[in-house]
This record gives sequence, C-alpha cells and structure tokens, in this order.
Amino acid sequence: MVEQLPIVTELAPDLEEQLTHNRAQLRRMGAINPDAKAEYETEKERYEFMKTQVEDLHKAQADLKQVVAELDELTKQEFVKTFDAVDKQFRETFVRLFGGGSARLALTDPENLVETGIEIEARLPGRREQGLALLSGGERSLTAIALVFALLKVSPTPVCVMDEVDAMLDEANVGRFRDLLVDLSKDTQFIIITHNRNTVQAADVIYGVTMGRDSASQVISLRLDQVTDDMLKRG
Repeated sequence: MVEQLPIVTELAPDLEEQLTHNRAQLRRMGAINPDAKAEYETEKERYEFMKTQVEDLHKAQADLKQVVAELDELTKQEFVKTFDAVDKQFRETFVRLFGGGSARLALTDPENLVETGIEIEARLPGRREQGLALLSGGERSLTAIALVFALLKVSPTPVCVMDEVDAMLDEANVGRFRDLLVDLSKDTQFIIITHNRNTVQAADVIYGVTMGRDSASQVISLRLDQVTDDMLKRG
C-alpha cells in the first residue's frame, strides 16, 4: 500500500490551512460511535414498523368513512321510506279519529335528512289548516294519538302503555278512539290507564284500586268476557 501512494515532491502552500480546517471539523464531529450502524438498523426497523402501522390506520380510517357514508345513505333511504309510510297512516288515522278534516307530516329541512325535524300540519273539519300549537288541548291530544296509532300500524310493538290519553277528549272522540283501539289490539297489547267508562268498554281485563272496610287499598281485577248476566243484575 505504501508503494502505491503518490510521490509528493512539493507541499501545497495551503496544506497547513487545510489540515487545521479538517482537524476543526473532526473536533466538531465528536467521538466516533462504533455502534452507530447497529443503532441505525434498529431505528430503521422501528421506523418501518411505525410507518406500516400508520398506513394501516389511514386505510382503516378510509374504510370506516366509507362504511359510515354507506350507512348514512341506507339510513336516509329507510327514514324516507318509514316517514312516507307513517305519514300515509297518520293521514288516514287522523281523518278517522276526527271524523273528517286532513293532516300531514312535513319535514322542516328536506335537504338535510340527518338533522331535519318533523312538523304536524292539521286541518280540522270545517276549519283552515293550522299548526299543532294553535289547536286546543283536546285536539292536540287526539292528534298525538293519531300519530302514535300511525306508528303502531307501520311497526307494531308487543305492548303499548297509555296513561290518561283520553282525559281531554269529548264523548264522540272517545268513541272513535275506543273503536280504533280495538282494531289495533289485534297486533298490540294495550295497557290503558283511564277513568273514562267508554274507554273501559274496550278492555278485556280491568284492574282497579279500591278501599276496603279496613281503609286499606286493594287491587281488584275483572275479566269482562267472564261477566255473566247474573253478575250484572247483582251489580
């Protein structure tokens, strides 16, 4: 190797300056780390692992966004389908309960089905169309009953509990409410809390609370299909 070194006959005038500069650079570089290559390989391996993990997360995020978008679209389609079905049943039920008139359900923001609200527009027999807030208490109650019954027609539930929903209804409306209740009871079992005798007539079983001679409350029950003429005469 020594024989292969070039023969120097004359030193460059700036050689001393170059040596000084190189020594300064070496001092700034600091001590040599003999394990640098092994550490580099370790960090590189860790970097590649983390890079793969990040790429997997980005892919999973994109997949989730796609699934959410598809679910949103399906939800919108099902919402529109259900809304139209409920609206149709609500119109028919409203006319039957009120003995005429008309009503419909309207979306407050049809362009944004995710956040839209629903309004009820009703026109009672012989009156102009008006919002729910302008109806009387009994009219609002009967409109709400029409909506509940429309929902049950579209998607019947095993049990439905109603608490004093007929309290503000007059006799004619109670009669129509009772008749519709009987029709819906073919698919849904109703538990009605009421003080109205006309509503009670639609029941199969009656439960009541009475006070005995000892002033203690007692729960009594009666199956109407087991009531005989003799029992009615004694009553």
